[in-house]
Amino acid sequence: MVKAADMMIARRADTRARADFATWKMIAKLNGASSLPANAQKFLASYKDLLKEMSEADASEATIRLMYTAYYREMGGVGTAPEIRPTPAEPVTDNVTAFRRPPARPKTSLRPTFNFGGQGQRPQLPVALIFTCLVIVYVGIRYFWR
Repeated sequence: MVKAADMMIARRADTRARADFATWKMIAKLNGASSLPANAQKFLASYKDLLKEMSEADASEATIRLMYTAYYREMGGVGTAPEIRPTPAEPVTDNVTAFRRPPARPKTSLRPTFNFGGQGQRPQLPVALIFTCLVIVYVGIRYFWR
C-alpha cells in the first residue's frame, strides 16, 4: 500500500528526473557535459551505455527511471519507489500558426475629443493648449510674487 505522502514524493521525483534528464541531455549535446555535477555525468554515462543496447526512447526511459528512484530516496521516500504511470502525450500534428496581418485600425481624427462621460477613451488635449496653460501659470506666479 502506497501512502499519499509517498505518492506525492514520487510525482515530484519523477517530474524532477524528467526535467533534469532533458536539461542534461541538451547540455551534453552542446558539449557542456564537463560542467555538469558528478551525479549528472554518472547518469549521462549510464545513458550512453544503454544507448548501445537499446533504442534512444527506451534508453531515455531507463535512465529517467534510475534517476527517479535515486531522487525518490533523496526526497525521503520510504521503500521502493512506486510506479508512476506516464500520461500519454497527444500527438503533435502542427504547432505552427500562419501569420495573419492584424486588421487595420481606423484612423483617428486630429481634433481633440473630450469624452467626459464615456468609457474606454481618455480625453485628449492638444499639446499647444497644455503648453499655453503652463506658460500662463508660470507668468502668473512670477507676476504675483513680485
